[in-house]
Amino acid sequence: MKYSIITINYNNRDGLRKTIESVVNQSYKDFEYIVIDGGSTDGSCEVIEEYAGHIDYWVSEPDKGIYNAMNKGIIAAHGNYLNFMNSGDYFYDENVLSNTLPHLNADIVTGKSVNEDFSARPFHVSENPTMIQFYKNTVDHQASFISRKLFKDSLYDENYKIVSDWKFYIEKIIFQNCSFSLIPVTVAIFQNGGISEIQKELNDAERREVLNKLFPPRVIKDFERFNDKESPMLDLIPQFNRTFRLQKVILWVTKAILYLYKPFVRKH
Repeated sequence: MKYSIITINYNNRDGLRKTIESVVNQSYKDFEYIVIDGGSTDGSCEVIEEYAGHIDYWVSEPDKGIYNAMNKGIIAAHGNYLNFMNSGDYFYDENVLSNTLPHLNADIVTGKSVNEDFSARPFHVSENPTMIQFYKNTVDHQASFISRKLFKDSLYDENYKIVSDWKFYIEKIIFQNCSFSLIPVTVAIFQNGGISEIQKELNDAERREVLNKLFPPRVIKDFERFNDKESPMLDLIPQFNRTFRLQKVILWVTKAILYLYKPFVRKH
């Protein structure tokens, strides 16, 4: 079995229906479907029961949060690759699984995702991601297919409410050097207004805690330094990188020139 598709849900009946329909309508059928509901009271269970013939395993019971629910799905899974398509998000079209199949040649395989208005979300990391990329960004779990073997020695860290998938990617890709592949397949439509957007302060606090646990202070200081750069031009000229103060001067001069030039642009 190539795929285990896992959906977690809590009181999101309409989003759950949209997600389930995108899964069961896939043209490629060699997958199992797992739904983990957190004891919803809004009619979500009725939606699950409506599609029960297409769902291999489901449960509705109180859980301890998003990652506890995702871990329940992992434990129940049997597929070679796991995808977490949580309620509200859904597959881009009915051919996603078949289009992804030829590219399943790495531990973590990630495709593209789009927002609900169908505007493309950029890849946040490169084909060979580095820690500075993960310092700023992460990988969309909706658009990723993760080898089940990566979870044999560790599940998602349930001590965090928002950033455990980000922590997982850092541990697996950066520390364990697991293979990673970006593929030219649009996988998911991403629902706006996720928990990381709504609870930004908590998201930032959890990221800081994870960084402090994983890296010594001097390494974190370097990440902060590169994160403060406002112009990619400064990365292209090695001489500028040797003197951080010179970078600031060049940036200030550039801004001053642009400011002085603005009135002439408007007149013409």
